[in-house]
Amino acid sequence: METKESDAEFSEAGFLNQEKENGISGPEKKELSPKKRDSTLDDRSDEESFVCEVPRYRRGADGARGRKAGTPVIEVINVKKSYMLGGQEVPILSDINLTVLEGEFLAIMGPSGSGKSTLMNLIGFLDRPTEGKIIIKGLDINKLSDKEVARLRGLEIGFIFQTFNLIPRLTALENVELPTYANSRSGVNSRKRAEELLTLVGLEDRMRHKPSELSGGQSQRVAIARALINDPTILLADEPTGNLDSKTGCEILNMFTKLNAEGRTIVMITHDPEIAKYADRVVLVKDGSIQNSSDQISD
Repeated sequence: METKESDAEFSEAGFLNQEKENGISGPEKKELSPKKRDSTLDDRSDEESFVCEVPRYRRGADGARGRKAGTPVIEVINVKKSYMLGGQEVPILSDINLTVLEGEFLAIMGPSGSGKSTLMNLIGFLDRPTEGKIIIKGLDINKLSDKEVARLRGLEIGFIFQTFNLIPRLTALENVELPTYANSRSGVNSRKRAEELLTLVGLEDRMRHKPSELSGGQSQRVAIARALINDPTILLADEPTGNLDSKTGCEILNMFTKLNAEGRTIVMITHDPEIAKYADRVVLVKDGSIQNSSDQISD
């Protein structure tokens, strides 16, 4: 498991310590397509087994999967991040400049300790930069209060983690509904929305099960449903297949490409070039700086 460079955590307390608010209308709910269940967990035949390959609908006529044109939804401008350790300043990120467009699927790739998870934490408002600006949907987080940042994060960003981060004592349904305890969109029935999302990710018969009663693939699908509960514009996924076997990991990645095709902006952290192939664009982070950014070309 990759060591995180930031101490910021996305936990049960992070949800429950914020006061639940209403009154912000969100975009129209996006339709998701039903997903196949893990073939090791149901009675599906061998003919329905999952095939691990980049979906064809992500490729153009010439095989290229280049960067999409759109409005910037994430802007990282001259960002630096450092921590104080034993009275000394330890630099983690330096001179980071990055723009992510609406509807883009971006992979941030790099070895362990490169700073990529710290960058995701900054983009997701789990931490603040030492220097520079981070702008989400035109809003500069340096100019927002902590309460405004928490509200923006809760409604516009969905998080998916390598270790799932499900609350053990809650059922799958309760875990999916959990983010709405802190932030929710007006006019949305959160329990009904959670039930719909679990059905659409193929877990309609696991809603009342607790995490200990779920497989890794099922747990990650619960985490995906939780990330979608407030209909966010952006999904941030940190090594989302790191705790899964190859077959289940490919199924989760296929879910991501489908969500992206339906209009979600996805930023995925990975150290694996094979997983990065699912993205439209790959940014390489090494030693705390961006080394290169390239559009994907299929083989």
